[in-house]
This record gives sequence, C-alpha cells and structure tokens, in this order.
Amino acid sequence: MISCAVTYDGKAIVINGRRRILLSGSIHYPRSTPEMWEDIIMKAKEGGLDVIETYVFWNAHEPSPGNYNFEGRYDLVRFLKTVQKAGLYAHLRIGPYVCAEWNFGGFPVWLKYVPGISFRTDNEPFKRAMKGFTEKIVNMMKDEKLFESQGGPIILSQIENEYGALDKKFGAAGYNYMTWAAEMAVGLRTGVPWIMCKQDDAPDPIINTCNGFYCDAFKPNKAYKPTIWTEAWTGWFTEFGGAIHKRPVQDLAFAVARFIQRGGSFVNYYMYHGGTNFGRSAGGPFITTSYDYDAPLDEYGLIRQPKYGHLTELHKAIKRCEPALVSGDPTVFSLGAHQQAHVYYSKFGHCAAFLSNYDTDNATRVMFNKKHHTLPPWSISILPDCNNIVFNTAKIGVQSTRMKMLPTNSQMLSWQTFSEDLTTSDEDSAFTTFGLLDQVNVTRDASDYLWYITSVDVGPSESFLHGGEHPKLLVQSTGHALHVFINGELSGINIGGHYESWGTGVLGPVVLYGLDHGKRDLTHAKWSYQVGLKGEAMDVVSTHAMSSVEWEEGSLIAQQNQPLTWHKAYFNEPNGNEPLALDMHSMGKGQVWINGQSIGRYWTAYATGDCRRCHYNENYRPTKYHVPRSWLKPTGNILVLFEELGGDPRRISLTKRSMTSACADMFEYHTNTTDWHTESNGKMQPIRRPKIHLQCSPGLLISSIKFASFGTPIGTCGAFQLGTCHARASYGVVSKRCIGKERCAVTISNSNFGQDPCPNTLKRLTVEAVCAPTSRG
Repeated sequence: MISCAVTYDGKAIVINGRRRILLSGSIHYPRSTPEMWEDIIMKAKEGGLDVIETYVFWNAHEPSPGNYNFEGRYDLVRFLKTVQKAGLYAHLRIGPYVCAEWNFGGFPVWLKYVPGISFRTDNEPFKRAMKGFTEKIVNMMKDEKLFESQGGPIILSQIENEYGALDKKFGAAGYNYMTWAAEMAVGLRTGVPWIMCKQDDAPDPIINTCNGFYCDAFKPNKAYKPTIWTEAWTGWFTEFGGAIHKRPVQDLAFAVARFIQRGGSFVNYYMYHGGTNFGRSAGGPFITTSYDYDAPLDEYGLIRQPKYGHLTELHKAIKRCEPALVSGDPTVFSLGAHQQAHVYYSKFGHCAAFLSNYDTDNATRVMFNKKHHTLPPWSISILPDCNNIVFNTAKIGVQSTRMKMLPTNSQMLSWQTFSEDLTTSDEDSAFTTFGLLDQVNVTRDASDYLWYITSVDVGPSESFLHGGEHPKLLVQSTGHALHVFINGELSGINIGGHYESWGTGVLGPVVLYGLDHGKRDLTHAKWSYQVGLKGEAMDVVSTHAMSSVEWEEGSLIAQQNQPLTWHKAYFNEPNGNEPLALDMHSMGKGQVWINGQSIGRYWTAYATGDCRRCHYNENYRPTKYHVPRSWLKPTGNILVLFEELGGDPRRISLTKRSMTSACADMFEYHTNTTDWHTESNGKMQPIRRPKIHLQCSPGLLISSIKFASFGTPIGTCGAFQLGTCHARASYGVVSKRCIGKERCAVTISNSNFGQDPCPNTLKRLTVEAVCAPTSRG
C-alpha cells in the first residue's frame, strides 16, 4: 500500500506531486445494490473517469440516535473499496446535509426533536450532532485506511452543501456556523483537501466550488485554489406528473470543454449513474422512484448512448491535453465575432488548443495555426497538438441505442387481497386532541400515512338529505396527496406540494360549506390521529409464513377495485440477465415490495404540458419500476403492493430492459481520438479512415440491418430516410460486415461502397442495426 500526499495549487489538485486534470462522476451507493456496484464503477472507468463521487446519507446510517446501519446498500466501506479495486479515486461529500432529492435532505427525522435544536446555523445542539456524525464517518474511513494519505482512494471531502444562500440569510449566525464547520472539518486531519460547494466565502484552506449546468465563468475565491466543478448536471430529476428532462450530450460536452479551456481542472458529472430511490428514500416535492437523471449510465446501470460514448471521446481528448493544461494559463485569441482560441503551452514543448464557436445558430470557418477549421454552432474543437482536431463537442461519432422494456416469461400467480378496515381504529395507538397537528411530528416518519379523523353531526332536516345540493369540504393540505373518506367511502382526492417542507400534513383550514346554517369550521375541532395502516402494523409485506393477515383469493379483485387495498402474488425469476422492472400501468398510487424489500413509491400520473415537439423515445407516464435481480430467488418470489386509489393488479407484469437497435451516423471526414497516434516527437498522425462502430448488448447479436445508406441520408435513429444521394451497395456492405455479430465496424470511404455516389458532396454513412437474442438464448 502506497500513501500519497494530496494538496492543491491554483491550477489543479496535486496528487503525489503531480497536477491532475480529474474527471469525476456521481454514483450514490444507496441508489443501486452492492451487486451492481462493480459493474457500474468499471463502466465509469471505461468511460474515462478518474474519480467516483458520492454523498453520505446520515438518515440511512443513523436511523435512531447512536444506532448505526452500514449494511447492504448502505455499506459505504464496501462501496469505497470497490472504487479502490477499480483503480479510481473517490470524493466523499459528507455534508451531512446533502439535499440530493433525498428524504429530509439526508437528515434523520429524530434530529428535529433534539431539545433546543435549530438546523444549519450557529446552534450548539445541531453543531454537536453534526460533528458527532462527521467524526463517525471520518474515523471509519481512517480505520479502513481509505484516505489517499493512508493509501486509500479518497482524495477530497466535502463539508456542508450549497450553504451560501442560507449563510447570507442567517447573517452572523450563518457565517459563524459556516466557519465553524470548516474549522471542524480541517481539524479532523484527513490528509486530503476539503471543499464547500456554492460557498463563495469559504475560509482557507477550504476550496469553494461550483454547481450548475454551466460553470465556465466560475473562479475560486483565492488565486491559489483550483477551479472545481462539483456538479455538472447531466440532466435533471423527475417529479410525479412532470416531464422527463433530457440534456443533449452535445451541450453537456460543450459545457465541460468550455470549463476546461478556461482553466477548470476538476469536473464531476451529477449524475453519472442516478439509480433508484428505493423504499421511502425519495425526497420532495413529488420526486419519483426513478432517479435516472438522463445520466450516461441509466437507472438500471446500462450504458446510455450516445451520451456515454460521446463523453468518453471528450475525456480522451482532454487527457491528451493534460500536460499543457496543467502548465499554466491559456493565451486567448479572437477568431471572429463569436469565436475564440484558448491555447496552452508547457515548458516541455506541449501545446493544446480549444477552438470555440459561441454562435448558437451558425457554423463558421476559422483560421488557426495556418490551417482552416470549420466549427459547428455552439461547439468547441479540441486540438491536443495545436494542429489537428481530434474532437468536436457537436459532432457525435459514436452509436446511439434504442432501449425498450420487453415482456418476460414470468407470470404473476395466485393473486390475493387484504383491505384496510376504514370503520375502526386501533385504540391502543390512536390519540385525540383539539386542532390539527403536523404530520411528521406525529408519525416521526415511521409511515407515509396519517389518519386525521373527526365527526360532524348532521341533523335530519338538512336540505342535502332531501335532494338539495351537497355540501363541500375544503381542506388545506401540504401533503403529497390527501384522500378524504366520509363514513368509510372515498369522497375525494387532493394533490398538494411541499411534501418535504417543515409544515406537513393537514394544517388547515378544514371547513365544511353548504349546510343550512352556513359553514362549519372544523380546524379546531376534536381530531383523532392514527399513524400508518393496519397492514403496516400487521407486517403484511413480511416473507415469513406465520402471519395473522387473512388474505382473500384473487377472484374478488375485479369486483373490488377498491382504494386502500393490499395485493399479493407470487412469481418466478425470468430467464436471462437483463435488468428487470415492474410494469405498473394498471395501478394508481402506492408502494410495492419484492420479497420484503421496498421497490419504492409508484404513482402512474400523466405528465402535464405539451411534449409533442420533444421527439424523445421515453414514455412520459412513469409506469416501470426497477426490480434488482439480486433481490430475487429462482422461484417463489413474493410481490406485495399497497394501492391507495384502486387499480387492476392482474395486469401488472415483469419486464426486462433490452437494447432493440443500435444506430450510427457519421460523416466521411469525422475525426475520433482513436483515429490518431501520437509519435515520440509529440506530433500526431492519422492512423486510419473513420469508421462507424455498432455493438449490441452482451447476449444479443445484430440480426438484421433496418437501414443503411452511404450518401446524404436524413432523419434520426429509428426514423432514418434516404436522401438525394445513396450508394446502392450500402445495405449489402453493412449486412456482410455486421449480421450475426455482437459488434462490427464499417469504414467510411468511397472505395468501400464501390464508387463515389455523388462526387464533390460531403457524404455520411448512416445505419440502424436490429439487436436480438442469440439462438441459444
């Protein structure tokens, strides 16, 4: 084991005396399973990353004071050792406030009830608790020798998280807390630097860093600190009922290249793999179970193309520039009204250049180093030798893939139901008081559900009982959703925001309108409270055979279709090794468990807004929910779900995520980093003509060619069409090279297709290949 010193200067993080350009990606260990970690981390490494970043989730690790959990998905040490095994560094963002669209921002709910506490300010009870958890994590890392100073992978740590705005809001108390947190962290003597993100006044030696879609204008608060981008947002999180956000990889690559060309030396993609909000870990408001984030690796850990591949090519290009990038500041030249060149030199003769076109609409031709170069709009070309372009952020030279959820051979068997009893409550756990109480204060986050129960006496002479207009109930709620039952019957549903806020549940007013004697305000009436569901108290999700639950046979399901109902079925593990998901399109809203482990919340709400112009392949109604294969047994798996609104569980199915086709679309003079060789004298030489590369997922082969054209084809993957120029040999050439193979490459040249189909015209080769299981599968 070799221990290395980690320091920094104004150019970069310095590891063992060497300045480094570091490319990092966020992978949150609780959002995938330990069985997935190695594969995900290795894909990140193959994608050109140097560092894996993760938050540390306090509420997951300390669910009650002094009781710790570092098992299963929360095995932080195992995760970091997996990073180390892959030969990568780690950045540990301890926080311990993390936000991250995580329940309660990562704070344990019990923290709210520490006497005299006030969060994230100059408050002794909070600082004592925060220091205790931070020390717990740091000491654990030290005991396992996981800091780089001990020979481990951790090269950076973060204290607090995006506190700058609160710092200003809280005034002196905020500033005092922030400086205390910095001093506390540094005092733990980890041997690696600490950062604070979005904290412009971070005190020395803390490095202040940037989060955002673009960070090229950011500079640290001292010239001797490196320029670090802790969150380069690859997409965005999704909300129930909201659109699925996409960020084009051309724009993401442009943002990263622009940051690097202006002196940035550390970029972290948030997220590189987003994963899944299993259980009740999703924060608010309305955060979905999927935390896919349009990341280079999708929710299931599969490669998302072209995002993954295009960024991989970007990373190769940046790494070729590293000797020049870390040697000094750039020389900046104007190449036009919206064009610039950033040129880096080293004393050893290295030269690297970034040619930028900031015009969002028009390509332009520029002269640099006695050569003409065409720059597409909103793009940056990278020249590691100041002479040859090896990468342009707008020109994609890797394949695109089409993924679909396909049926499996697994059937849901022996459906049974158990309905919540709405007419009685558990007197031992219920209590009564006057007025409305905060939901989290009552539940202590032990359940998503809280019953608010009151009674209203209505006289027999009321008009609505004799054909008049029915009264209306107004309820002001800050819950995720509100279900109103009157005499045991579902009477209405309301959807509200602010699920994660300090005030939760039914806070009032609650007013009954339309009675003969006017409105009746129930806000301060006598209310009874019951935490959770009877099914939760009876542990209906348990896999143990000894259970007091009296399940009813599935023949009654179609007639019932009732709200607040539990459903159970059995199924066997499907064949194959593709990632799995439950298709819940026939259900409404609730939670689902597999073999006692919570998949998470589901809510099959339709997105609002106009998505007709988006042209995305994804469905805008979230109905698929990740089922980790490691949670399954070969036979006899138990599915339990709780449905709030009513649905048809017989139509639930288990699906597999599989690649259905791979597309490639490349111009004949496209340059990739792999097409160039750097000689010993530093000069770069082309080694081959450009090629398209097609590859199906493991276990799949190219079964047919859906489209192939060398010429001027148009369209996008899944909808290609012939253009005015087309080589008739296209289909035959591509088919011969590719059909029956998992991967293939086809050279883009006139000679490969017999003759030039249209002289003096820039041509491209466009292919869509169908991927299908091998005959053995």
